[in-house]
Amino acid sequence: MENGGAKGDVPDDANEHCPGTQSEEAGKADACAGCPNQQICATAPKGPDPDVVAIVERLATVKHKLLVLSGKGGVGKSTFSAQLSFALAEMDHQVGLLDIDICGPSIPKMLGLEGQDIHQSNLGWSPVYVESNLGVMSIGFMLPNPDDAVIWRGPRKNGLIKQFLKDVDWGEIDYLVVDAPPGTSDEHISIVQYLQATGIDGAIIVTTPQQVSLIDVRKEINFCKKVGVPVLGVVENMSGLRQPLSDLRFIKLDEAGKTDATEWALNYIKEKAPELLSVMACSEVFDSSKGGAEKMCHEMGVPFLGKVPMDPQLCKAAEEGRSCFADQKCSASAPALRNIVKKLIKAE
Repeated sequence: MENGGAKGDVPDDANEHCPGTQSEEAGKADACAGCPNQQICATAPKGPDPDVVAIVERLATVKHKLLVLSGKGGVGKSTFSAQLSFALAEMDHQVGLLDIDICGPSIPKMLGLEGQDIHQSNLGWSPVYVESNLGVMSIGFMLPNPDDAVIWRGPRKNGLIKQFLKDVDWGEIDYLVVDAPPGTSDEHISIVQYLQATGIDGAIIVTTPQQVSLIDVRKEINFCKKVGVPVLGVVENMSGLRQPLSDLRFIKLDEAGKTDATEWALNYIKEKAPELLSVMACSEVFDSSKGGAEKMCHEMGVPFLGKVPMDPQLCKAAEEGRSCFADQKCSASAPALRNIVKKLIKAE
């Protein structure tokens, strides 16, 4: 079916050559004859969506808007969003983190905000603050039980996204980081449509090195190109295991099964080769023989931001809702994340 209306301006059940619901010809054109929407279109008010106008006004005080995407779930997108927000806040920027992963809101857990509630003022919904310069908004704050499933159809999800954008009072902030659901769906089309009206900086796409993940990332990149969202770059997460030798657990296999040999092994290393305790153990978790995300970025003409290794200490920081930059524990992942953040800021 070919229609003349703009994207998102044509109902699914419209006649062929529909002029679009916002057109002056809506409900009056020859193509509208017999359409089930003819009466509604003919009498509906035309002009800009008042909600979009409200969103533009609300986000006028936000300097930069960053959308974090992934082709599939489980690649560390929300972990990256959380640590990106921590990093920007640590650099003395005013930061907002908006979690629109409606069916899987993990941001409250990753920022240590479980059990918090949303409060309203005469200016709108107030974000929940981790630090004075880092505010968070998530549907997770609205669920009476964190184990409750959110079983919503597309229109209701889109309605909440719209409400978050037009009702949350972020105030004057430097960065709004938007953690989106995985894949490409109604929510992505909606958030892009609303953010484009306010001036979105672009999208950061998170992936893992294996081909199964990269297949979906290619689709995500093509989605961004089609809807006109700049791809700021791709992050390869879980890019091999990096862990200090002293943090490893050693197991001895024998006829009786498995025996924990960690204490024995570390004592032996201390006695025979203590310098090894400062060595980082490395292991490739996923097959990257085909070049991983870096090669894909080169082929598709988008920036490659860098690799973040699989770091057990980063996983622990996310579980405990804290920044990986707060101490020296995340020695494998924190430097990689800092370099990526510096590239993002430099590219602006």
